[in-house]
Amino acid sequence: MTARRHALRIFAALVLAGCAPRALPAPPPPAETPTPPPPALVTREVWGAQAPVAPMRPHAIDRITIHHTASAQRPERPLEEKLRALQAFSQSRSPLADGRMKEPWPDIPYHYYVDLEGTIAEARDAGYAGDSNTAYDPAGHLLIVLEGNFENEYPTAPQMEALRRLVTWAAQRWDIPATRIGDHNDFAHTACPGRRLEALLPSVTQLVRGGG
Repeated sequence: MTARRHALRIFAALVLAGCAPRALPAPPPPAETPTPPPPALVTREVWGAQAPVAPMRPHAIDRITIHHTASAQRPERPLEEKLRALQAFSQSRSPLADGRMKEPWPDIPYHYYVDLEGTIAEARDAGYAGDSNTAYDPAGHLLIVLEGNFENEYPTAPQMEALRRLVTWAAQRWDIPATRIGDHNDFAHTACPGRRLEALLPSVTQLVRGGG
């Protein structure tokens, strides 16, 4: 009997005995990375938001754009009061710093507000496009504003830490790459978000680029 026939007989005997070698099971698919929960924030209900005063445009978020309020930080003023004042300004016909008149917007133009203590507040519903008094269309932009005029002031350490947390979460929530995170003056002729904040933004995008 040849060695080949002998091997075949042994294999047949193993099959009949139920000992045939079995294929290994396929490996499970890789688990999806869960989106982290959003950072703690002050909701519209908590700060006493009014309802929008006009219809807003639904949009699909595909980038993050960072702004400053362009007004001095006010540590003595409660966050809730600042937000109500910003909403009142936004929803009325108001003069701008350059002398132009702004027509009423439906709501605060930004989606999230970060105060100098690093507290994050909910502003406009993120499902709707923001507004701007500069010549660009903010549809598709998740708008984040930091309290302060960063041509003259520096962002506080708590503000920057809150911004990093917020941007890292939002980038995962809406699947936004680091290349689509920028600032206001990437899209319009403006000093916003101020040179002292703009200089710090690479540290924020680097977190997204490096996976947090």
